[in-house]
Amino acid sequence: MTFPNISGTDDEGVIVAALGPTNTGKTHRAVSRMLEYPSGMIGLPLRLLAREVYDRITLALGESQVALVTGEEKRVPARPRFWVCTVEAMPSDQRVDFLAVDEIQLAGHPERGHVFTERLLEARGSKETWFMGADTMRPLVRALVPSARIQRFPRLSRLSAAGSYSLGSLPPRSAVVAFSANRLYSLAERLRARRGGTAVVLGALSPRARNAQVAMYQAGEVDYLVATDAIGMGLNLDVERIALADRRKFDGKETRLLDLAELSQVAGRAGRFHTDGAFGTLAPEPRLPPDIERRIETHRLPEQTTLVWRNHELCFDSLEDLIQSLRQRPEPGPLCPLAHADDYAALAVLAGRPEIARHAQNPEQVRLLWEVCQIPDYRQLLLDHHPNLLGELFLELSRHTRLADAWIGPRVERLCRTDGDIETLMQRIAFVRTWTYVANRDRWLSDPAEWQERTRRLEDDLSDALHRALVARFIDVRKSSSHGRPPAAADQSHPFSALQKLREGLAPASPPSEENLSYALAEAAHGAFSVSSRGRVSFEHHDVAQFVRGRVLVEPEIALAELTLAPGALGQVRRRLQAFAKDFVRDALKDLAEEPHDASAALRGLCYQLRHSLGTLDRPAAEALLRVLDERDRQALAQLGVLVGRRAVFAPALLDADTLHRRRVLTQTFYGALPPDAGSRRPVMPFDPALPASGYLALGWLVVAPFAVRVDLLEELLAGPASLRTSDALARKARLPPDQAAALARALGFGGAKRPRRRRRRRPPARERER
Repeated sequence: MTFPNISGTDDEGVIVAALGPTNTGKTHRAVSRMLEYPSGMIGLPLRLLAREVYDRITLALGESQVALVTGEEKRVPARPRFWVCTVEAMPSDQRVDFLAVDEIQLAGHPERGHVFTERLLEARGSKETWFMGADTMRPLVRALVPSARIQRFPRLSRLSAAGSYSLGSLPPRSAVVAFSANRLYSLAERLRARRGGTAVVLGALSPRARNAQVAMYQAGEVDYLVATDAIGMGLNLDVERIALADRRKFDGKETRLLDLAELSQVAGRAGRFHTDGAFGTLAPEPRLPPDIERRIETHRLPEQTTLVWRNHELCFDSLEDLIQSLRQRPEPGPLCPLAHADDYAALAVLAGRPEIARHAQNPEQVRLLWEVCQIPDYRQLLLDHHPNLLGELFLELSRHTRLADAWIGPRVERLCRTDGDIETLMQRIAFVRTWTYVANRDRWLSDPAEWQERTRRLEDDLSDALHRALVARFIDVRKSSSHGRPPAAADQSHPFSALQKLREGLAPASPPSEENLSYALAEAAHGAFSVSSRGRVSFEHHDVAQFVRGRVLVEPEIALAELTLAPGALGQVRRRLQAFAKDFVRDALKDLAEEPHDASAALRGLCYQLRHSLGTLDRPAAEALLRVLDERDRQALAQLGVLVGRRAVFAPALLDADTLHRRRVLTQTFYGALPPDAGSRRPVMPFDPALPASGYLALGWLVVAPFAVRVDLLEELLAGPASLRTSDALARKARLPPDQAAALARALGFGGAKRPRRRRRRRPPARERER
């Protein structure tokens, strides 16, 4: 894939290389910087990290402004401002003001490095670009991106060598790192016997199962974690100590010692934010050499000298041209050609098959074959199983344009089983992830949304079964609670496991599992929630939360109902509901939620006031800002749908029934009161001093004591003809009895204008009548 300069211009804007060791807050700083711009994109090395950052941003902004894109998942709202992606999935056609790529040192990775290298060389935000990674990248960044401003960030906490631990001396909140599944399982079983149990994290777990295991550790249900070096890639865990059970790993070709950079990356996961961390080895693995320990403590690592490169300007005229363009080598220098790639290996195998070659005879079909070859080999089977599957897919797409339901259905259906041991479930999940990836290629299926939902649901069911199997094998529920916490019992062990109050109200004909129901709440679409006028949030006919008063009117907080959720699920559900609250406010503000582009200070101030009063201002209070608006500002204000009237500044679009309901919810939440007639259709109501004038403005009404008048009617009366200002006209327009209509006329300064009387003809004198 060609990844052009996203800005679409030769001006790269500001480029920052934020470099430093682990736990320096680089990613946090980049996300904060991105949110200062109108639009942005960040690429992260893992799907789990992308989801973690997505959750953090949506917690602040709501889900309507943020897209999540990975190889297996797409959550793209109608008009996203920010894109959170895995590095490989960053869309190349999105122009954004700010762009960031995390863990840029992975440009040296033998398999994935070429993608990171391409981002380093090509991907740019129109105004600012950040590359975050290890300080070892400094010389290569200077050489390849000479305009980059390098900023080095120190570690936020101290990292110390602790020598060697035994399993018995390992303190709580420790992670043991091993590099094979068998070794990892053995250590986990020993920790179960001695300490009650452990969470398990390895690369072969599905993201959902891995999240569940991490959530169990983070919630304190277990005090130990056994993991592969998957934890070294930025997973944010409350780990105080790292114990290396092995220093050798199989890298796909050979078993070798970890290099210093790899040791530092894993050891650096100890300690988070300002909490100090320690690292060491686990007996019988000998202690690290003193020189290695000192270099890890002081972050003195060898500089990277080469990056992996592959040509991305591919030629699809023929199979031979495609293969030749993939074989192109870089110019002499720090860029080294990609030695092995699964997609290229699959292409080479398939290109040699006559039937495939017959169908790949034009650029469109050659491009399709290459897209199919890029499906990851999640299954990792021997021989030619993966190329065989890719060949079947390509031929089906080549012949029929899309995969028929009858073709893909049986292949997915045979995986719909949740029985089996840990290894069986992991293998089944790997197969499903292949179909999840396929389902997210919209052009390949007639109903991609349906298949995305089916494969996601199947992967979730298998992941939940896998998590239960891991808990059953590696946690002794009688011992696991080391600090008086309730044990992670098998029937309540999943972090998404206990929405009991919701479950009670569902139809008994086909009760969903606790995991599915909890996940449904945590992943529910915006429209799945409803809010009463008193701020009660409901899901599936059950109250799940309550809007409560926040710092300001447009920032309500969320208080969860007393749901029997395990700690891991609690965080997911709270995040979803807080994101819903943000989106609820955006829906109430419509276009006013967005600040106009290149606005003057006066216009920004006026829009800020409008947002914080839900779209209605008393004109005298805004007069100082209105006086300094220039013609350009007034045009921008009109584009936002704002009218400047005689008594009010307001947005008529925010007076429809749905938006007025949202305004009533937010007003009730913040002020704790609503006028009795707030929900009626009457445009005039008696003024109730229990709600201040600012509360009436939030509802879309202006106080004209002793009344409150809806702002659009008020402006119509003030700007309309004199015939609207009579008592009779007011009575009809405002739906008021005559005496109240007369009182309103006086309050509006109409002088109590009475109905004009028809002039009676003067009766002539009797003499004239006689004539």
